[in-house]
Amino acid sequence: MPQSPLRVMLIGRDQHPQIQAALQELRRNLEQQPGIVVTGVLASDSDTPVPDSEIAIVLGGDGAILRACRRFGSHQIPILGVNLGRLGFLADISPDELHVLIPELQTRQFNIVPHLMFECVHRRKDGTEQTYLGLNEVAILAAASLRLIDVSLSIDDEPVTIFSADGVIISTPVGSTAHNLSAGGPILRQDLRVFVVTPISPHTLTIRPIVDRANVTYQLTADEAPEGVMLVVDGQIKVPFSAGDEVTVKAAPVNFQLIRMHGHSFYGTLHRKLGWHGQPRYRRPRREGEAAE
Repeated sequence: MPQSPLRVMLIGRDQHPQIQAALQELRRNLEQQPGIVVTGVLASDSDTPVPDSEIAIVLGGDGAILRACRRFGSHQIPILGVNLGRLGFLADISPDELHVLIPELQTRQFNIVPHLMFECVHRRKDGTEQTYLGLNEVAILAAASLRLIDVSLSIDDEPVTIFSADGVIISTPVGSTAHNLSAGGPILRQDLRVFVVTPISPHTLTIRPIVDRANVTYQLTADEAPEGVMLVVDGQIKVPFSAGDEVTVKAAPVNFQLIRMHGHSFYGTLHRKLGWHGQPRYRRPRREGEAAE
């Protein structure tokens, strides 16, 4: 029995000419394929209704994928990321590679891998609260306060420690190669069901990152938080954090659905993006008359 056409939605990060040109070229290319139907072309940060689609191709970089995930909300659509940016651990396919892979898309020769997302609740001391859905990380940062902050961590209401640092990050495995990595946290395999808590420049050398399960609730509070301290979600949502506020982080009821094409893998991406080509080989200059090695 023949397969029905693959319903594909295209998403671009913004109105940047490079991204818009790539979107339109990709749309023309896909619309010429008999086994693919383009359901729409959207901006990742617009409020346009999301069309009924089987997959979404997101052009831009990892930031565009983070915006798309939040926009999909409780109805996550599998995402294939096409990298038009610099690094990109999720958007790891180039436009040229995508052109070659179109026949595999037509016949659905790809894997959909679920990844942990989080739900972050910011409860303010005045009783109001805001809930955020995210993929990478939640961070409380000293930011414009320009001083160390003391952030208390509890897990399932059990006190764990107080971080005296420039901030604290709670990251998913997907986010472990983002802010967490730059703060000295570990790289986690993306499909694990864990969180990592990483202090940023801690004042005490005995404080180290903590990896724990995803089926518990993480609570962050601060008895003192000078003006300028911020709660940051996925590096894109930034709101003030005050003394007496509480942030809770737990696994979201939905998963990020990442499309992996054949021949692409997590460690393959790390190898390409981080330059894991083994130890560099240094050669001393040859002296005159010396035979080559």
